[in-house]
Amino acid sequence: MDIKIENDNTAWDSVFAMNKGVCSVYKRYQCSHCDKSFSKRSQLQSHIKSHTGEKPYQCTQCDKTFSENGNLTSHMRTHTGEKPYQCSLCEKAFTDNRDLIRHLLIHTGEKPFQCSQCKKDFRDSRDLKRHMRVHSGEKPYQCIQCDKAFKNRGDLIRHMRIHTEEKPYQCNHCGNTYSQNSQLILHVRTHTGEKPYQCIHCNKSFSQNIQLIRHTRTHTGEKPYQCNQCGKAFSISNHLTRHYRTHSGEKPYQCNQCDKAFSHDSQLKIHLRKHTGEQEPFPCSQCDKAFPKSSHLKWHIMTHTGQKPYQCSHCDKSYSDNRQLLVHLRTHTSEKEPYLCIQCDKAFSESSHLECHIKTHTKERPYKCCYCDKEFTEDAHLICHLRAQTGDKPYQCRQCDKAFTDNKGLIKHMLIHTTGKKPFQCRLSDNFNLIETKDVVKDGQIKSERNHKINMSEPNFEVKEEQIDIVIHTGILKDDNGATY
Repeated sequence: MDIKIENDNTAWDSVFAMNKGVCSVYKRYQCSHCDKSFSKRSQLQSHIKSHTGEKPYQCTQCDKTFSENGNLTSHMRTHTGEKPYQCSLCEKAFTDNRDLIRHLLIHTGEKPFQCSQCKKDFRDSRDLKRHMRVHSGEKPYQCIQCDKAFKNRGDLIRHMRIHTEEKPYQCNHCGNTYSQNSQLILHVRTHTGEKPYQCIHCNKSFSQNIQLIRHTRTHTGEKPYQCNQCGKAFSISNHLTRHYRTHSGEKPYQCNQCDKAFSHDSQLKIHLRKHTGEQEPFPCSQCDKAFPKSSHLKWHIMTHTGQKPYQCSHCDKSYSDNRQLLVHLRTHTSEKEPYLCIQCDKAFSESSHLECHIKTHTKERPYKCCYCDKEFTEDAHLICHLRAQTGDKPYQCRQCDKAFTDNKGLIKHMLIHTTGKKPFQCRLSDNFNLIETKDVVKDGQIKSERNHKINMSEPNFEVKEEQIDIVIHTGILKDDNGATY
């Protein structure tokens, strides 16, 4: 074993520097394989095994091996279920004393380890060490089977299981196996219903700590992830990652059946259903509706239950969708339209509206019909168009046998049943029409009930509501001066 001692003075006393109650020790044992150094010889000896791959301690119940005897002892407890280290403040127990020490900091709120560059505080020195690599960009853990590198050793171990297809963590309830212990813990909670992470602002609880962190930001308004190109801030890190792609134009998710690529993995999943024919795989058990995303189904079910779990902290309004609450909260603040287009002066209340608007500048129409050559800026427009091609009308009226390709058509139709008449009355006759003004003017033409079509060549042509009434009866459109178009 090759051990290099940086300073062989046996009389050397360890130097301690106190910073927020943390002890910093002089590290005199340096690794000859990398630039790491340690305060104890035993720590260096353990570290050397990470280079040599030596794992002399083997589990007698499975084929796992470990570089240290203490790690084997902790691992054996996953087989026996033994958790000897119990928290004196709650009922939680742990297999490893180090896990208990970290857990106790949750009760005290203490975060003694501070980043010198951004002043973030951490409960664990290892968390701080990993965080520092975000600033330095260091990725010291290299995969030996591919060119990927990682900031954390645990990430490398998890990555290696992609190559080995190892899934050492098995569920005792159903037999499912997982490559990561954290995946198993989360899975087991689907059996037990355990939600150990509770919000201190409301009575909501969560099965994952990250879910609690994200939820808490809906109360605090914290947005720690900021874009360095436009200044926008986000509450979730992967939202920032997706946002960066609006600047770079990157589309890393490639369809393996055609040449289309997407900036979000969710967009690719929806697109792949167009190849398989499974466009709306999430059906409602209470009605005949189906949805392309599970989250859409979740929101829809609340229309049956009447549940509105998202309560405004400023007034008594509540919503079935968290996004609706976020938009509503802007009515209480000055931030009503925070999403600004960088190519014009338009602003939007939701990021999705901005994304759709940007396509009017780029002329991008990524959603193409597989039956004809039409292309669309939004997947929802393509879905409606496809229904016109296939004849699919999933929105059925419950009071008669009429069906519609989209929800908007059904809502307009339902006014006949609820009001007893067609709600849009013509000013020049007693006729009623279901078509709204904004639907009459389309593609540079006015379409009347008598199929009159008036072409409008002026690029900025505007039509008044009373003019539409006149066209329906006369087929003639005149301007304010009486000139005929």
